[in-house]
Amino acid sequence: MENKKLEEFERYIRGKKVAIIGMGVSNIPLLDYLYNKGSKVIVFDRRALSDINQEAVSKINQYSFELIYGENSLDELVGFDIIFRSPSCRPDTPQIVKEVERGAIVTSEIEMVLKLTPCKIIGITGTEGKTTTTSIIHAIIQKSGKKCFLGGNIGKPIFTQIKDMKKEDIVVLELSSFQLMEVDVSPEIAVVTNIFPDHLDVHKSYEEYRETKKNIFKFQKENGIVVLNHDNEFTRDFAKEAEGKVVFFSSNEKLQNGYIYDKSDETIKYCEDGVRRHILKKEDIKLRGIHNYENICSALAATSSIVDVDVQIQAIKEFNGVEHRLEFVRELNGVKWYNDSIGTSPASTIAGLKSFNEDIVLLAGGSDKGLDYEEIGKVIASKVKVLILTGPTSSKIEEATKKALNGKQIEIYYCTNMAEAVNLANETAERGDVVLLSPASASFDLYQNFAQRGNIFKEFVTAL
Repeated sequence: MENKKLEEFERYIRGKKVAIIGMGVSNIPLLDYLYNKGSKVIVFDRRALSDINQEAVSKINQYSFELIYGENSLDELVGFDIIFRSPSCRPDTPQIVKEVERGAIVTSEIEMVLKLTPCKIIGITGTEGKTTTTSIIHAIIQKSGKKCFLGGNIGKPIFTQIKDMKKEDIVVLELSSFQLMEVDVSPEIAVVTNIFPDHLDVHKSYEEYRETKKNIFKFQKENGIVVLNHDNEFTRDFAKEAEGKVVFFSSNEKLQNGYIYDKSDETIKYCEDGVRRHILKKEDIKLRGIHNYENICSALAATSSIVDVDVQIQAIKEFNGVEHRLEFVRELNGVKWYNDSIGTSPASTIAGLKSFNEDIVLLAGGSDKGLDYEEIGKVIASKVKVLILTGPTSSKIEEATKKALNGKQIEIYYCTNMAEAVNLANETAERGDVVLLSPASASFDLYQNFAQRGNIFKEFVTAL
């Protein structure tokens, strides 16, 4: 099958002067692609050379592309036909704005996927639950036998795979607020899991963050589907702006229409005109926590027009969870250890803490995204018996927790690294306890990303 849009783009890009801003892992396949198209490429990165992915640097040298790096590298962004920005680079960066005014086109890997893909796309965004929901949707599509491409914030970069896609395939994209900034096309099926304050170190305001998330459904046609969390005030209000069909999910209300997790009998149900069909009982699901039952509800809603319900059920029953999200590591001397390194915000860690009834030894803290820790302080005060802190957000978390304790005492310790934190947790945890790494903070104070942080935690725990 011909993909005329892709062919047209490839004709356009041939021989053009192209800038790539930010040399992350997701842009490495782009180097191969542009080299094969004969594009004249210059890569810009604000980091020091030693901090840039070395595989990327080798490829840039191999293809004789130019690499301009350092704090002021973008000052040389002049005279380009097309600019590929990485998600971490704001589109309103002054040097980019100047180039656009001069006539350059600004895009990203994700925007190209949204515009050039010949098949149906399911896009998932939200503050919490994106990765798990995306992974469940991917598992459901795969179980149905359809070919499924996984990309965005999760999986491999898929721009270079567009040529392999057929009309009957499905693309599943996890989309961050950074990836959604400035896009003017939406996936046919969109999911917004929830909205809480996040990334306020990059976004100018909480309002900008919320508005950016709307791009996932804002440009849908009437035949589009948007799946929204009825329990979250912001996502519930998004329904007013939707062009397509709105499907709600909830764990707090017995909706007349939509998908619910009914706490009274611990069952996920599909509701239509007040009639409720039982789909899955809690005991059939390997994941823990009400937030995960909500994720399953949203995945069911997103795939219901594509996959038969019996296939959905089978895929969910087999789903083991996502690495670094409430991932069981081991049991030692009656203590269970869990890796929730993907908990990079207070809301995510709150969801993790609420998944356990046991006494918790919590390892928290990391780099600061400018978030409010008041709410998590209350949950720590009620759920945690030992709090072990590392990183720049430690004092914020301690302050919020002490404010919420109201005379109650919990043990609070400071550590400088993961090895210390794990050893201290091992010394203080007692039989029947849970030790949980869920930092409520980003990882960039000590690690490249949450995955590296989680893997290092698992190494130390396994070595005990």
